[in-house]
Formats: sequence, structure tokens, C-alpha cells
Amino acid sequence: MKVSVINQSGEDTGRKVDLSKSIFEIEPNDHAIYLDVKQYLANHRQGTHKSKERGEITGSTRKIKKQKGTGTARAGSIKSPIFRGGGRVFGPRPRDYSFKLNKKLKSLARKSALTYKATEKCISVVEDFNFDAPQTKQYIGFLNNLSLSDKKTLLVLNESNSNVVLSSRNIQNATVTTADKINTYELLNADNLLISESSVETIQNLLTK
Repeated sequence: MKVSVINQSGEDTGRKVDLSKSIFEIEPNDHAIYLDVKQYLANHRQGTHKSKERGEITGSTRKIKKQKGTGTARAGSIKSPIFRGGGRVFGPRPRDYSFKLNKKLKSLARKSALTYKATEKCISVVEDFNFDAPQTKQYIGFLNNLSLSDKKTLLVLNESNSNVVLSSRNIQNATVTTADKINTYELLNADNLLISESSVETIQNLLTK
């Protein structure tokens, strides 16, 4: 698949980049995508939720009424879950939600996500650029030149560029990452994928290992 390279102003440079069919034109695997996105979201969960059970509640352990003859159910302690202020039955406890996925499956999920973006014609290859200093206005102008100011965008750079990252950080729907850190969730969450010219080869090398 041949894609034209555009510059920072949104103009065609006359160069074209060949996107590998083994990455951008495969048969998408939806289940692999589901598992990879599920892992990404699970790994971001803190898992620090906790509620107190009856053994952790501060309160008296005195038997609040006699065992028999009251006409109501027996009750041993005010900390019982059936009373207001009592402990919770089987409440949440701190836990780790992360789980393992094989590298080949994660690679397949990323290829599938890139294939969907290519099929929807939502991939643009941008000439490598840099800003002299971090400035949000410059990045907004860059998005305006590409007519993407109202879209969710993911810009993939070949290597981290602090000026570009800082310029985009304050824009709600703009995300910047590097080729070695792309993930299925961010690829699918973005309306448009912007790939820098030098990172195309890096992505293809990483996903064909």
C-alpha cells in the first residue's frame, strides 16, 4: 500500500511510503484485539479497593440481646453485616488485575488495529518535524493544517521529542507516542493515526519480528 507523505503544512511532498501488506493489510483478529485492550485497561487498574468486614469494624462485641424469646432473629454483635454500620459481607479486597499475554498475540492485535485504520483510510504519513520550543499554539496549527482539530489524533514519532510532546500535552484529543510504545487501545481510540515518516520502518521492523 502506497501512502503519500505530507508536510507540517498539510501539503503533499511528492514522496510516497510503502506500508507493508503483512502489517497493514492482514485479516483482522477481533478476539486478539479484545484481549490486548482488556489487558491494557486491566493493567491500569490500581486495585486498591477495600471495604471493612465485621472483624475489622471498631465497635462493641457485646451480645446486644438475649438469644431466645425475643420473637426476632438472633444477633450476636452490633458489627454484624445485617445492622447499619456493620461490616460488609464478601467486600472488595486489594488485588492485582494484570494478566499475561503472549507476544505473538499482542503483535497480531496491533497489526489488526493498524489494518482497520488503513481500511478506513485514517492513516496519514507526516514528514519528520520539530518545534523550536514547546508551544501548544504550534501543535494546534499543525492539526488545523491537516483538518484534524476536531478529531482524536495519535501521532507516532520515531523517538521521543520533548518539544512536540509538551506542545500537545494540553490538547484534550491529541496524543503523542513513539513507535516502540504503540498499543492497540490507543490505535483504536484515535480517529486518525499520524505516523512520522521515519517511524514507519521502525513499526514494521518491530511487528515483523
